[in-house]
Amino acid sequence: MRLTRTTLMAAAALSALTLVAACGSSDDGGGGKQPGGQGFTPPKLAAQKSLGKGEGKVNLIAWAGYAEDGSNDPKVDWVSPFEEKTGCQVSTKVAGTSDEMVNLMKTGQYDAVSASGDASLRLIASGDAAPVNTELVPHYKDIFPGLKGQSFNSVKGVPYGIPHGRGANLLMYRTDKVSPAPDSWSAVFDDAAKHKGKVTAYDSPIYIADAALYLMKTEPALGIKNPYALDQKQFDAAVGLLKKQNGNVGEYWSDYLKEVSAFKSGDSVVGTSWQVIVNTAQGEKAPVKAVLPKEGATGWSDTWMVSAGAKHPNCAYKWLDWIVSPKVNAQVAEYFGEAPSNEKACAETADKKHCAVFHADDAAYWKRVHFWTTPIPQCLDGRTDVKCVPYAKWVQAWTEIKG
Repeated sequence: MRLTRTTLMAAAALSALTLVAACGSSDDGGGGKQPGGQGFTPPKLAAQKSLGKGEGKVNLIAWAGYAEDGSNDPKVDWVSPFEEKTGCQVSTKVAGTSDEMVNLMKTGQYDAVSASGDASLRLIASGDAAPVNTELVPHYKDIFPGLKGQSFNSVKGVPYGIPHGRGANLLMYRTDKVSPAPDSWSAVFDDAAKHKGKVTAYDSPIYIADAALYLMKTEPALGIKNPYALDQKQFDAAVGLLKKQNGNVGEYWSDYLKEVSAFKSGDSVVGTSWQVIVNTAQGEKAPVKAVLPKEGATGWSDTWMVSAGAKHPNCAYKWLDWIVSPKVNAQVAEYFGEAPSNEKACAETADKKHCAVFHADDAAYWKRVHFWTTPIPQCLDGRTDVKCVPYAKWVQAWTEIKG
């Protein structure tokens, strides 16, 4: 099941994002193909041209649950078979935050990282991640098309990683406490006072995008086209909505087990959640359901990226291909609680309903999901007449929102 991602994503790492003027980027929810026009030109780095003999080891930075070697559970091990097949011994540093991943990559001690969208753009802009030659990753051809060429894993048509998996941030509610069944994020924003003290929200600056998404649909006069591209007026509106919401929030969560417990006890009755949390809570007999609201949702997609200074690049590429191979990608997706990235992984899951539950092959579903992307001064929606609020300011505002 999906393990905790703590939420501190420090502003300091954004110093790498001293970028040039913006160019165009489509207003796509995340599932459709996006041109990689994020408004900056990455350092000139070449992708590896050919795959040589493995160097005998590979050093990874990964989210907990992404590189299991049997030490946590003897039945959960896809690292040992990789080592046996390739001769590349795996050393994994488990990171708790995106900021930690960014800082670890800067040390030059690691070969690859499983970066989320709130870190990947930083790694590209700083030159810590190299372009990826997808021809050296045979299983890349089977990755769902909607995960390729996205604004968080590619720049100007150049891929910087191999998509690993994805998930949406859902609206979960207690069926015995919230009636009628909600179909809008208004349940946690405009109507939050109905459940004062029992509303829960994800504890992260990136949650500001959830408010922006709601305003994008409910207050079109603000002109929000991308929840990660907010000018000062738009940003202030989102922050204002969250400050208003704060008075009704009982708990901001980052630990999924705590959210399960809160919904079981009734301390929380409505709020943002993940599909794996819904499944876990239902498995523990909590009367909960979840919905992807009519406004759409934010979400996350993780990408395996290769360090520009990788000391074991051949083993790194072998790992990238291994982790998205059908059987292994299925194992990770089930253990972690996410939709796999490899289309053929759905035939390999132990639970044959897994891909249906996580909407793995539902392209229409993912078109409604706006994947986490690092906000930068150059507006990601293509505007060049204004500056957008960078992530450093999101971090500062989040502290103010929570009080």
